[in-house]
Formats: sequence, structure tokens, C-alpha cells
Amino acid sequence: MNAVTGADGLSRCPWGISTPDYVAYHDEEWGRPIRDDQGVYERLCLEAFQSGLSWLTILRKREAFRSAFAGFDPEKVAGFGADDVDRLMSDAAIVRNRAKITAAIANARAALELPEGLAAVAWRYADPAAPVPRTSADVPASTPGSKALAKELKKRGFRFVGPTTAYALMQACGLVDDHLESCFRRGER
Repeated sequence: MNAVTGADGLSRCPWGISTPDYVAYHDEEWGRPIRDDQGVYERLCLEAFQSGLSWLTILRKREAFRSAFAGFDPEKVAGFGADDVDRLMSDAAIVRNRAKITAAIANARAALELPEGLAAVAWRYADPAAPVPRTSADVPASTPGSKALAKELKKRGFRFVGPTTAYALMQACGLVDDHLESCFRRGER
């Protein structure tokens, strides 16, 4: 599917026009460079929580996630213990999945162990020369770069970071620009 022109006259990626939540996320955030550790950690957590669910579900619960996970401050989340896991499992405002919750905590701890920082590790896999997608069918679910990033993160103790989740992270943080060729946001990094 090609870019779709909205009521405002702007052409967007088709997924970015279906709801006001998606329009805001597409226009203001997705694909813009995130270069700080906390920002990359937040996106990594949210992408992991999204696994198997609609991204819209995660967007609509995002503020609750931020509250529940101390603003995604890796130092604070790394200090979470069993009581925090129980608290999070009883929080109906977030996705209550024990494996994903414990992965978010483990990933905070792993992030703090990276001497160069999480953002620096992720940005080593940026691909500014990735092919420009013309249609939605041209956007891959994973790439050699996302496979390598997932492998490195797993080697460094991260969990819930397969190649597809790693690629979604790369898209969210602007490591690749997967806005369609005719999308008004294409190249606006």
C-alpha cells in the first residue's frame, strides 16, 4: 500500500492515519532519532511489551507504563524486586505479562552494565543507506542489522529482543527511516 493522503492534505504511511493516536505517533515521534539511553530503553521496553499485541494498545497505555516503570529510568527499574513485580502484575493499566515485566527489569540491569551505554550500542546498527520503501510491502520485519543488534543485546544479557523487536526499536529510534517514499515525514530526521 502506498502513502495515504489525510484530511489535512499530508501523505502518510498507511498505518499512521487510522487513528488520532497513530497520527500523532507517526507525525511527531516514529523514526526521529532517539540518542539517549533512557529514551532507547523506553522504546525497547515498549516494543517488547507490544510483542503479540497491537501497537495501539501500547500507545494508549504508554503513560501508565511510564508511571509503573519509574519513567523508564534504567537505574530505578534495575532496583525493582519481587514486590515490584507483584505490584506490576496487579496493575490493570499496563500489560500484565510476567515474562515481559521481568525482562524489562533484567534489561534495565543489562543496560547499566554497558560501558558505552545502550544508545551507543543501538546506534552502531543504524542504517542510513537502507532502501527507501515505496509501499508498505517494502518495509521488512527484520534485517541483517536487526539480527545483529538482537544477537549483541542477547549476548549482553538482554531478554525479549529478537530480530523483529530489534527492528521495531531501530524504526522507533530513527536508526532506519522506514517512512514511505511519498510520506511527508520521509527524510525529516
